Amino acid sequence: MLNATHNPQLKSWVASANSQTTDFPIQNLPFGVFTSAANSEPHVGVAIGDQIVDLYLLATSGLLDVNASLFAQANINAFMALDQTVWSSTRARLSYLLSNEDAATQAQIEPLLVGQSTATMLLPIKVEGYTDFYASREHATNVGTMFRDPENALMPNWLHIPIGYNGRASTVVVSGTDVRRPLGQLKPPTASEPHFGPTQKLDIELEMGAVVGTPNAMGTPLTVAQAQANIFGFVLLNDWSARDIQVWEYQPLGPFQAKAFATTISPWVVTQEALEPFRVDGPVQQPKPLDYLAQNQASNYDVALQVDINTAASDDTQTISQTNFKAMYWSSAQQLAHHSSSGCAMQTGDLLGSGTISGTTKDSLGSLLELTWNGKTPLTLASGEQRCFVENGDTLTLRGHCQGDGFRIGFGSAVGKILPAHSL
Repeated sequence: MLNATHNPQLKSWVASANSQTTDFPIQNLPFGVFTSAANSEPHVGVAIGDQIVDLYLLATSGLLDVNASLFAQANINAFMALDQTVWSSTRARLSYLLSNEDAATQAQIEPLLVGQSTATMLLPIKVEGYTDFYASREHATNVGTMFRDPENALMPNWLHIPIGYNGRASTVVVSGTDVRRPLGQLKPPTASEPHFGPTQKLDIELEMGAVVGTPNAMGTPLTVAQAQANIFGFVLLNDWSARDIQVWEYQPLGPFQAKAFATTISPWVVTQEALEPFRVDGPVQQPKPLDYLAQNQASNYDVALQVDINTAASDDTQTISQTNFKAMYWSSAQQLAHHSSSGCAMQTGDLLGSGTISGTTKDSLGSLLELTWNGKTPLTLASGEQRCFVENGDTLTLRGHCQGDGFRIGFGSAVGKILPAHSL
């Protein structure tokens, strides 16, 4: 439901928040965790323009009617665990404080601002559990065509059930964390026996991550509507993948070490409330989902996404993919509802990866596996370099935003640089 915080005419007295190109206008107000030169202890903050509002200091000043201890934390889980009315009322209060032209209020808040360029961003959530889905029909069709039969690219269950697997919460890292090339067991098609060594087919997966705020009790499934309400917000997510390790290990139980080594997320959690104006219908689902997966409202989001690459040999940044979150066949709410349907207890801080987000055109594919068709058609970069998969020294950056009327709701970036594998 739209409210005063979504008003496209709303402006902030923080001047940088009023730029049409900032990711963080007053209509956004995403949550993150940071340290600064002035304070080495982690605090929860909200981004506004090129600044961060220190919520711990704001609460201790009496301007924010929330227990200050919630914001003297290394993650935002304690705040996310509160009632949804607290999420909304806190957002409304922040919107008021950062738009109010009262000079006395500004004078109180200005000393509590920290420049983003001087802050160190931390992993924003304590990831209790990480589940990755496979919810883009275009991506699933491409992969099925590539490795099975084009006439039967989708498995028989794909149109009936959100397919997913449990990943590793322990290796979810914040943007800017270097990623070491993983080692694993490999068996090329021409080899009679497997060997152990570094992956030769390191890939990205362009995804969005839904962050669970409100938990559900074990044995208590969520409806799609309840699941939608229990999602606190979203992050950019790069589920790094070792395709050659994966192809050898994934049968019969699915991905394991090929995806356990690293998952990169953006440092700002954009609240679901901030995304409300950009809610859209997803693709028509046919056959009709079973009743427990039925949606009675628009549950997708119009988020423009892109992937950029920088190589060790060139200073140039090149965009290699542009797509949109709105085309996902299974919504995040359906994914969460299905996850809980057996009675699984979902916890505050659980992270649900959407699965690779791919479009219908060559330049809208969300993985190098698809962009190069498993290395058969290499990408030629502006520098003249070619890429089939990610090489050592490459830096991959995910970006995303929703475009409003004169403003945009951005997610910042999810950045990772690839380091060589450990020596054997």
